[in-house]
Amino acid sequence: MGKKENREKKEKRAAQPATSVEPEPLDRKTYDRALADLHVELVHLQNWVTATGAKICIVFEGRDGAGKGGTIKAITERVSPRIFRVVALPAPTEREKSQMYMQRYMPHLPAAGEVVIFDRSWYNRAGVERVMGFADERQVEIFLRAVPLMERAIVASNIQLIKYWLEVSPEEQTRRLASRIEDGRKTWKLTDMDLKSYSRWYDYSRARDAMFDASDTDLAPWHVVRSDNKRRARLNIIQHLLDSVPYERIPAKKVTLPARQKAGGYRQPDYPYRYVPEIY
Repeated sequence: MGKKENREKKEKRAAQPATSVEPEPLDRKTYDRALADLHVELVHLQNWVTATGAKICIVFEGRDGAGKGGTIKAITERVSPRIFRVVALPAPTEREKSQMYMQRYMPHLPAAGEVVIFDRSWYNRAGVERVMGFADERQVEIFLRAVPLMERAIVASNIQLIKYWLEVSPEEQTRRLASRIEDGRKTWKLTDMDLKSYSRWYDYSRARDAMFDASDTDLAPWHVVRSDNKRRARLNIIQHLLDSVPYERIPAKKVTLPARQKAGGYRQPDYPYRYVPEIY
């Protein structure tokens, strides 16, 4: 794809406003085909990041059940974890609580040739910590005043910062959290904190609004994604990510498999290997 053609496609997509009409469900075959094409482009993006030493930081925020984890998995499942690094920090230790708030996040920012994805981020202070009382209003206000300055410093160090907020409806959140109760594969996703957070929908709405007001800047804007339809949301985010990074396809070297060495007298030993039972 030529530079001009690629740029024109990006500009055309950017000019199209998001629709408020709920689209038809996306069938699995169509989704898989579109995702496979996007995965190829993510590999090209990875090659460009490696070749140029680019630094990309992607922040994912949103309510519980909005689809952050599934989206991050869709982005990373076909690229190298050495290049695309996911950061999902646990609750802070007592030592970390005594540090400057941003201190625990700074070491995870990308170095040259890395894409770092934050599955929740420093915006915990503006969201869950504020709503659940882990941070008082003074701490939150200090954070909201400081975060644009901190993000200005991040961008000034040649890190491309891309922030996504996944917006889910109350009805869809209820359905997804209920499925975590019923599906044995998902029970680990539902914590006591999720249940407490679920009951405070409008407290989270107010916290989100204040966060946007303070940190939705021209330098580091928030990109909001309607995520009631998981498949469409994932595809839209990946396409937006690709459109947001000025990557170019790096010409690939022609690869051929070398000739395999001759046995040179080697014989398979008569060894009692402990094979895994072939049940399936």
